[in-house]
Amino acid sequence: MQRWRAELLERLRSCFVRTQTWQQATRYVSAVASDLPKRNGWTIAEHVGDRSPDRTQRLLNRAVWDGDEAMSLVRRFVVDGLGTAARRRRRGLVVGALDETGQQKRGAATCGVKRQYMGCAGRVDNGINTVHLSYVREQVGHALIGARQWIPAEQIDDPDTAQAMGLPADLRFRTKGQLAIDICTDAYADGVRFDVICGDEVYGGCTQLREFFEQQQQAYVLRVACTFLLDVGGGVRLTCQQAVKQLVGPRQWEVRSAGTGSKGQRWYAWAQIATASPRHLLLVRRHLGTGELAFHYCYLPEGQPTTMTRLIRAAGLRWPVEEDFEFGKDQFGLDQCQARLHTAIRRHTVLVMAALAICAVAAAQLRARTDTQAPPPAIPDQAPPADPGLIPLTVPETRRLLARLQHQPTPPDHAHHWSTWRRRHQARSRWFHQRTRLSRAYVLVN
Repeated sequence: MQRWRAELLERLRSCFVRTQTWQQATRYVSAVASDLPKRNGWTIAEHVGDRSPDRTQRLLNRAVWDGDEAMSLVRRFVVDGLGTAARRRRRGLVVGALDETGQQKRGAATCGVKRQYMGCAGRVDNGINTVHLSYVREQVGHALIGARQWIPAEQIDDPDTAQAMGLPADLRFRTKGQLAIDICTDAYADGVRFDVICGDEVYGGCTQLREFFEQQQQAYVLRVACTFLLDVGGGVRLTCQQAVKQLVGPRQWEVRSAGTGSKGQRWYAWAQIATASPRHLLLVRRHLGTGELAFHYCYLPEGQPTTMTRLIRAAGLRWPVEEDFEFGKDQFGLDQCQARLHTAIRRHTVLVMAALAICAVAAAQLRARTDTQAPPPAIPDQAPPADPGLIPLTVPETRRLLARLQHQPTPPDHAHHWSTWRRRHQARSRWFHQRTRLSRAYVLVN
């Protein structure tokens, strides 16, 4: 694990004018990957041995270093690292997953803060939102590789507010869909290629974003609202809801898995609806228990497979970006930044992404050597195995081990003992969850 940490931090060295600033950044990355319960300027400064938070605050606010280039290097590190791990497995889909995440804030002084819907709170609240792109390699791993903070137009248009928040003079208002275009443009410029791009309704409903992907000949599977209009031919336009009622019969639903989760296969009923365009279609997902529908508008360039299986696999690979947000916040303090200025928030985000990238690449490349799980159950009444084995190293487990390697107050084998205990316990729990799912009868709700 130390090898991957050293490799990325050495790559980042070129972004810094002064060696002392780069060294402070490496300490910052180590601190956000440590066991600190809260990761802010004061706690990080204390953890790295500084006598005050001044150096940490200078790193984020005033020091001369290129945050955009640092993000580019983190992106290339993730793509290279997961690509190396993927060579040891059969070729899977490479998916770019778009989503935004937020951080609740108090007051009105923080850059980008506004009362808005906060997914992290599940309600309208005061906070900031950032659009992210996650790089997902099927059955290998995933990590965040791009980020742009959403800034309200009123903050950009008010010169006094813009100056107080440290906004760049050339910054222009961008919707979340337009920020996604900027992030993907940066990724393409770095040579990153995706089989499919996925995103929720915020991105599926953005016409400009869909047109951008089609100009790039980029396949996408984007969630859209039930009111999204489809051209089904003959001059007829229907909403997704109307299209399902009029064009999908009971025999057209197929029960298929959206992929393997920690508790087994994720089963749904699926149907697809053709449109007037031969390169576009609507993929509909139906929950087997509640009957709730989800709609995915799909574009497939000329020469790419149009099988329903491939589209379902792609749709099922959007969830890792949510896992990246969970890891980023719980394990590395992505949402614990107390900075207020635009540059400081972006730099904290980049350094957290670097810490996440190190652990994600390490976990992916060690997966084959650390996965000793017993075979999954085949029948509902199967007896449990005597030894459930160990689940492969995860990002949280890798972070714990890396933190112990850098700061080891306990005996050397203590961290390894607890890591093994946790992974064996999780393997046993996973086996029983999978067996429970085998006993369920999957039927369509009328």
